[in-house]
Amino acid sequence: MTSKLFKTSVLLVASAALSAQAGTPTSGKTVVPVSVTEEAADYLVDEVGFSFDAGYESAYYFRGLWFSNNNVFTGLSLSVPLTEKLSLGLGALYTVAVDTQIAGAGNLKYSELDLFGSLTYDAGFASFGLAYTNYTFFDTFSGSINGQTFGSDLAPDSTITGASDIGFTLSVPIADGNVYGAYFYDLKIDAHYFEVGADYTIPVTSWLSLVPSAQIGYGVDYYSYAEITGRSTGWNHVRLKVAAPIQITKSATLIPYIAANFSLSNRELINTVEGKNDLYGGVTLSVAF
Repeated sequence: MTSKLFKTSVLLVASAALSAQAGTPTSGKTVVPVSVTEEAADYLVDEVGFSFDAGYESAYYFRGLWFSNNNVFTGLSLSVPLTEKLSLGLGALYTVAVDTQIAGAGNLKYSELDLFGSLTYDAGFASFGLAYTNYTFFDTFSGSINGQTFGSDLAPDSTITGASDIGFTLSVPIADGNVYGAYFYDLKIDAHYFEVGADYTIPVTSWLSLVPSAQIGYGVDYYSYAEITGRSTGWNHVRLKVAAPIQITKSATLIPYIAANFSLSNRELINTVEGKNDLYGGVTLSVAF
């Protein structure tokens, strides 16, 4: 039986989310608060989902850009249905490099915290999303060595300590896979990032499947360090990946993967530590409750 405390928490989260949709009060105007009934709360409690992730990856790439090696990470996310088709997502992700050796320089320190929120609308034939993410780079965007940023003062984008972006996503289910596209606007550096990709699930046994995927990214002034590379707009990368989700229990899944990052014009002069093309892998334990 669901505890009264948990149901109260669901009521508060859902009420806050629905009130936010109703609009922000302005001078001279009154906004009628949106409430959630006990009956609706029962529905929400049944459908609210929590997920905890923890894992390791031999290299950390984000949108085709290399950040560090030998990272461990943890994440927590919450999904709250607002209606049968609209859901609210909230979450946090923290990653830290355990050991990243830079030849001739020393050990690179890198750690990052991401806080995010999203709204997803399931139209049946496709899912549409609106997302906001805040990034904190504790050792600067490029990491640090002996307390000094690994970035360059000639390229200010490489030394920032925080950023945020807003994104629009589209995912279309096709057979046993998905085709998706996304656009993100970086509020910190006034830049644009586009991505398209696809994945496909191949069942192997009742507890094991293979999920190959591919994506390609394109950036407009998106962390290309144009002051140094002379390039500001172009293709970022191609990533190929094969994951093998293993269902351990009803709620726990172990997900090992292997991937290859191929740097394109906007990345080939920046991804120099591991080279233009890099093969890497990792594993995630995901628990839903």
